[in-house]
Amino acid sequence: MGFLNGRVTYVRFRVSGSSPLPFGDEILEQIQLHALGRHGGPDPTDGITIGWAGGDHVLDLTFDPVKNLLNDALHLSIRIDTDKIPGTLLKAYTKIETDARAQLNPSGYPTKAQRQEAKEAAIIRAEAEASDGRFRRMAHYPVLWDAQSNVLYAGMTSLTAIERLKTLFRETFDRTLEPITAGSLAYSQAEVHGLERSVEDFGPVGFVGEGGGYSTVAWADSDASSRDFWGNEFLIWLWHTLQIDGDTITLPDDSEVTVMMAKTLTLDCPLGEHGRDALTTEGPTKLPEAFRAIQAGKLPRKAGLILVRNGLQYELTLQAETLAVSGASLPKPEGISREDAKPARIEGLRHLVETLDLLYDAYGRCRTGPEWSGELGRIRLWLKAA
Repeated sequence: MGFLNGRVTYVRFRVSGSSPLPFGDEILEQIQLHALGRHGGPDPTDGITIGWAGGDHVLDLTFDPVKNLLNDALHLSIRIDTDKIPGTLLKAYTKIETDARAQLNPSGYPTKAQRQEAKEAAIIRAEAEASDGRFRRMAHYPVLWDAQSNVLYAGMTSLTAIERLKTLFRETFDRTLEPITAGSLAYSQAEVHGLERSVEDFGPVGFVGEGGGYSTVAWADSDASSRDFWGNEFLIWLWHTLQIDGDTITLPDDSEVTVMMAKTLTLDCPLGEHGRDALTTEGPTKLPEAFRAIQAGKLPRKAGLILVRNGLQYELTLQAETLAVSGASLPKPEGISREDAKPARIEGLRHLVETLDLLYDAYGRCRTGPEWSGELGRIRLWLKAA
């Protein structure tokens, strides 16, 4: 059931407005009004139908407080149905209809009008067959609205699915979703420390050499104020810290996290000139080719991490710019009942997110603090010396 078992994949969004706590029957009534089959028109022209689903499985369309309201969180799914007639089938029906009409002509060839008739007849035949749902593709993606933080977690990576989620969420709850990315999180964390302007003042860092290296990154969006490249530079800082200072890092709340970069590492040229390196091994940062890549100015865009904090271990893959997490394993709750296991999973997710955010905040404080020039010098010497 989405975030409640197995490995977790998510992107995060801030939900506009105040916290909806306490969740109750009213929220479920709103969802029912926009459940699959009720949301939007009965006959979508694009063949795509969206709506809320119960979350247990792709055919679950039931909602109730016991199942969907857990530990100050709302858990459900968005279902997206696509009715699309296979092109090969439509082509075959068109050929059959065209040949049948051609046989009526002395020449044996269809006229232009007959070809058009054949095409229309093929469409009618295919649509009649599609009416029973035989060509329907159903997809559902888990969604978790954490009312304690007023953050929405969406278990999807498709940009198209994300846009449909934003639309459905706005039409259901009259609230908007703002993506939490490396840049937006840097701004919000700096705002807490009274340093919001500092984030805007810090542009891309050239880790190789003494110059700036680049003014933007090839994968940046059109927003000039975006600081999503901080996510790429965060992974460089983390890589250096783990190799030079050790694998235990003190976090801003004075707790400690042990970190390993493991299993996967993707690096890319910020100028878009020298291609991408994708490495898969137990210790990718230990490979000579990985170090040569950052020495050449490439930046990490995705990295596998193992985190241990407060006795709890997490394994995941982090996407640098979006801070999206994929394949995260959460600790299995022990010694609790089945009823308590689901709320415990939500607490495990919250603890993982808190750990990642604190680790990112440690970088942000260093990046905007007086010690950054010295830290940057250390990183540059590290890249030169190895």
